[in-house]
Amino acid sequence: MTLLVQLRWIAVIGQIITITVVHSGMKIALPIVAMIVVLCALVILNFVSILWLRSRRSVTASALFIALVLDVAALTAQLYLSGGATNPFIFLYLLQVTLGAVLLDAKLTSAIVAIACASFAGLTIFYEPLLLPGHAPDELFRLHILGMLLCFVLDAALLVVFIARISRNLRERDANLAALKQHAAEEDHIVRMGLLASGAAHELGTPLSSLSVILGDWRRMPALSHDPSLLQEIDEMQAEVQRCKSIVTGILLSAGEARGESPKITTVNTFLDELVSEWRIARSGATLSYGNAFGLDVAIVSDSALKQVIYNVLDNAFDASPSWIGFMAERDGDTLVLRISDAGPGFATEMLAQFGKPYQSSKGRLGGGLGLFLVVNAVRKLGGVVSAKNLPQGGAAVTMNLPLASLAIGARSNDG
Repeated sequence: MTLLVQLRWIAVIGQIITITVVHSGMKIALPIVAMIVVLCALVILNFVSILWLRSRRSVTASALFIALVLDVAALTAQLYLSGGATNPFIFLYLLQVTLGAVLLDAKLTSAIVAIACASFAGLTIFYEPLLLPGHAPDELFRLHILGMLLCFVLDAALLVVFIARISRNLRERDANLAALKQHAAEEDHIVRMGLLASGAAHELGTPLSSLSVILGDWRRMPALSHDPSLLQEIDEMQAEVQRCKSIVTGILLSAGEARGESPKITTVNTFLDELVSEWRIARSGATLSYGNAFGLDVAIVSDSALKQVIYNVLDNAFDASPSWIGFMAERDGDTLVLRISDAGPGFATEMLAQFGKPYQSSKGRLGGGLGLFLVVNAVRKLGGVVSAKNLPQGGAAVTMNLPLASLAIGARSNDG
């Protein structure tokens, strides 16, 4: 509809120039008043269309059809006043028909074609003839050919410009639809993975509890309790079992299995400081350089899913660069910016091109590459974005931009 409005402005300007040249330059008598009335009607139609568009998010095919019919009616009125079918600009009907074919469905396009053909046929009988006193027949023919040339140039130029723009709009729409389908497929993939993880967590709960009981019994057995080295190993095994149980509990909490507990209220700085402290304990051999430049603290709801997302990126950085990892938290307006960098080999070019897609992994493990896929989608669910790049000095950096509004207490309580 916006393109039709622009085309109508061009038509108004073109008609003003043409009427001025013909009436004043060629001294050909025209019904100026009536033709100005039609021009004013086109201008009013454009202003009404602009105001109407501001109050709407979409335009129906019927609205486009009515707009094209009004354009055909205005062209017919001007041609009626200036020689009818003998006017070389009669072929401007082709522009209206072409736009209808691009913008409308087959039924409405057929209606536009029928209206344009009926108008053309009517103008062969009903029209106001042009008075061309003092012009020889060969001169009249030359003027007619010149008019046809101008009409052809106008048709060709406008068709190229507007059809190209309409085609670009259609391509952008198709690209958006393809992206929506891709997001839907990815979310379906995440749902299936969540169901599998929840089921696995349920199944693992029983054997882990059994192992914990067995290890407790071993610790009390006289043959083992008097051997300090065996006791130390049993304690380490017990600690690992407890860690596995904590991971399983976290999976179930993230899957929504435990809704009886109240949400944990914390702040951005406290959440990040505790997260870094827990990760350092779990990865005692890692060198994590942590900097917090967030500034004035903000209250949020502690999100186990977000914590797991950050853990995942930190673990990936640790795998690539065990000697050094950088973690920086900053605030950019109403956005929390988390930047995790490493000194490893960096991302491969094809991985950066497919960043966030499933099964894109540099570790060569079967079924790998799901970590960053889940990170990208989890952050996107919170209204944020994730980006990755290779650093000039070597290594890579993953940046997560999270809107603080999605982490706020009010937002989480409203989401249920």
